[in-house]
Amino acid sequence: MIHTVLAGAIAVLTLSSASAASITGAGATFPYPIYAKWAAAYKTATGTEMNYQSVGSGAGIKQIKAKTVDFGASDMPLKAEELDAAGLVQFPAIIGGVVTIVNLDGIAPGQLKLSGPVVADIYLGKVTKWNAPEIAALNPGVKLPATDITVVHRADSSGTSFLFTDYLSKVDAEFKSTIGAGTAVKWVTGVGGKGNEGVAANVQRIKGSIGYVEWAYAKKNKMSHTQLQNRDGQFLQPDDDAFKAAAANADWAKTAGLAVILTDQPGKAAWPITGASYILMHQAQADAAKGKEVLNFFGWSFKNGAAAAAELDYVPLPASVVKLVEGVWKVQLKDTAGKAIY
Repeated sequence: MIHTVLAGAIAVLTLSSASAASITGAGATFPYPIYAKWAAAYKTATGTEMNYQSVGSGAGIKQIKAKTVDFGASDMPLKAEELDAAGLVQFPAIIGGVVTIVNLDGIAPGQLKLSGPVVADIYLGKVTKWNAPEIAALNPGVKLPATDITVVHRADSSGTSFLFTDYLSKVDAEFKSTIGAGTAVKWVTGVGGKGNEGVAANVQRIKGSIGYVEWAYAKKNKMSHTQLQNRDGQFLQPDDDAFKAAAANADWAKTAGLAVILTDQPGKAAWPITGASYILMHQAQADAAKGKEVLNFFGWSFKNGAAAAAELDYVPLPASVVKLVEGVWKVQLKDTAGKAIY
């Protein structure tokens, strides 16, 4: 049986079983919904449990570095020097999109249009009313309430925040110089929530609020999302086709650690805040059997989990990228004696 616990902002996935076989991971909340689905299916197919703590990318990086879990997860890919310093290997597991969500009476889900610069001004505290001229100009004919805007952001170190702030830093110079891109930034206004879960809960609770979450959370919680204007000037609704379009130009093979950033990609159909979520493991596996089981889990999920990903509007890795990932497994992951585990 699957047990999902949302304690505060921390989601913990456990699969109860009489079997002793299990693997553990911790990190990004962005991919939690799909990891939960994959874990349930994998448990049914193999009998092996996967316990994943949805605690945020920053916490996941700390836990894998401390060797308290079998794998960590981050939506911000680590740079080569940080991977080398910690003896870590990194590979992408899933692609998805970050969306802006609002709590506004009289505005239908997907009706409101926003642009990157306007969202940046909201998060800079420069646009403070929903009927501000900057928002009204994007939404002719829409009756906007004269309501104060309450900004909601992540309170923890977050890969979702990295994708959101990386995008806003690319489209707005003042945002870049004032707040900048990162998993943990110094926000100038607003209230914080832990995890995608915490941000979604705050937006649901606070009238006139705006936040940002992974698309699966918005759908699951029936949140009112907005359209976003992309680099080519098109206003888009979020869906897996828009996330696929953003990932279409990525050149995974030419980046160290397969570290591709998919925000603000060109293309009329490309969703502007798209990203890949990454898995982190130690190059030298102290428990080779556990390390191999982590790879078995993700290998099985890559092969059998596409339908589950599509149901939640995630984008599975293209077959060419899966081959690159498997190449990383074969070359870089070894037991303490230096023997490949995959």
